[in-house]
Amino acid sequence: MAVRCVIVDDNRDFLEAARSLLHRGDLEVVGLAATTAEAVDLVASLQPAVTLVDVHLGNESGLALARRLIAGTDGAHSTVILISTYAEGDLAELFDESGALAFLTKSQLSAEAVLDALPRDDGDPLNANRGR
Repeated sequence: MAVRCVIVDDNRDFLEAARSLLHRGDLEVVGLAATTAEAVDLVASLQPAVTLVDVHLGNESGLALARRLIAGTDGAHSTVILISTYAEGDLAELFDESGALAFLTKSQLSAEAVLDALPRDDGDPLNANRGR
């Protein structure tokens, strides 16, 4: 069974490119959002296993959206992986505060990287919290 994923980024060209890159094998991209409002609606209705959220969403905060999705506000709950074009120095502290499962630069983005960040549920207690 494929892992369902939503991607949130304010760049529509990136969204389409990421969908093509990630939609393969064990990862199924089920939705794309360019704003926090679109993301909350999609996550609430599609209930993906993971949501990839760009740290910088134009005039909106990807970090605030990550916290909102992790908390399950407005019925929209998802595991979150933060993404960004750059691995900026201050992002490490902000990432820790966000509660996100992982952080990937957009150049690192691949189906394998996303799946590797997720906890495994294979019955092995050593893998139960993998990625957390």
